[in-house]
Amino acid sequence: MLIENNNNEIIIRIPAMVDTDDLQDFIDYVRYKELTFGINVSQAKIDKLASSLNKNWWKENRKRFIE
Repeated sequence: MLIENNNNEIIIRIPAMVDTDDLQDFIDYVRYKELTFGINVSQAKIDKLASSLNKNWWKENRKRFIE
């Protein structure tokens, strides 16, 4: 693996033999870090939002799983 810092970018070269599922997990994490950089939100607020989203999703999709 090779990591280069080039101006405002970091370039990572990874061998092709790396498992693509693991690589996707890594890329998703890096994307999450990029999107949340500089955002200060308490874990309690995040938990409340996640709970609300889950409840709404379940209301909309319950029929797909329980008849």
